[in-house]
Amino acid sequence: MQTERTEAKKQYGFNKLQKRIRRETGKAIQQFSMIEHNDKIMVCLSGGKDSYTLLDTLMYLKRVAPIHFDIIAVNLDQKQPGFPEHVLPQYLEQLGVDYEIVEEDTYSIVKDKIPEGKTTCSLCSRLRRGILYKTAKRLGATKIALGHHRDDMIETMFLNMFYGGKLKSMPPKLVSDNGEHVVIRPLAFCREKDIARYSEAMAFPIIPCNLCGSQENLQRKNIKTMLNQWDRQFPGRIESIFTAMQSVTPSHLVDNELFNFDAVKATGVETEEGDTAFDAPSFNQSFVPEDTEEQSTSAIQITQIA
Repeated sequence: MQTERTEAKKQYGFNKLQKRIRRETGKAIQQFSMIEHNDKIMVCLSGGKDSYTLLDTLMYLKRVAPIHFDIIAVNLDQKQPGFPEHVLPQYLEQLGVDYEIVEEDTYSIVKDKIPEGKTTCSLCSRLRRGILYKTAKRLGATKIALGHHRDDMIETMFLNMFYGGKLKSMPPKLVSDNGEHVVIRPLAFCREKDIARYSEAMAFPIIPCNLCGSQENLQRKNIKTMLNQWDRQFPGRIESIFTAMQSVTPSHLVDNELFNFDAVKATGVETEEGDTAFDAPSFNQSFVPEDTEEQSTSAIQITQIA
């Protein structure tokens, strides 16, 4: 009896988690107009938890969405020593999804160009991006879907602030470097901790990302450590940061290319966007991590995706 209760509780937790990921993905797709009727979505599958979750969730949305769109999963085999070539084809065959494995030996190029001990991620990423753009064009894909999530976007913002002197992050939707493709990030509202739990529960066949021997970017690692510490010490802070990224007031920053300060004149008319420098900051909104709240067990209705 105890075992049955434990299993029921475990299943309830999984259902709640799955619904949250699907709901947040549907919300991002709708809010940023990521997918349109008759789109062909090229899902970039690396073999990591994020891209597996992306593919799984998009396949679900394809079944329930009121519009039609196609999915093709694409993996780039970069010929890294020890890469398990059989894993993804076997998994994708079982899913019954269209897929293509693109084989390009970028590993040798990176090892030839980057000195031993140096981080290879930057060059590897550029090479991979170019190959994926060419593949998308050849396949006639209208959108390229990447598995970046909310935490990636927050980390990137702090990386740019701390090390680049810029206030920018990963956009949920953008035009590719060569201007030929639209890149989307449907997991933009999903938390990494949720994706990690979901990936473990689904037993995705994870392929490690360190086969090339490169170390994780130290700066990003430091940012991730800082954010994880904040998340433990100050529950809700990460939610507040991400909400702030969606609520920007250009007139209260200092970029005169973003806001026309020359045009600021006294009008005699009261405005909500006026000077609040002498007012005490207002902290009325409470950000509570979603997994601490009781969630509804009703089915999620993803009825508007376009």
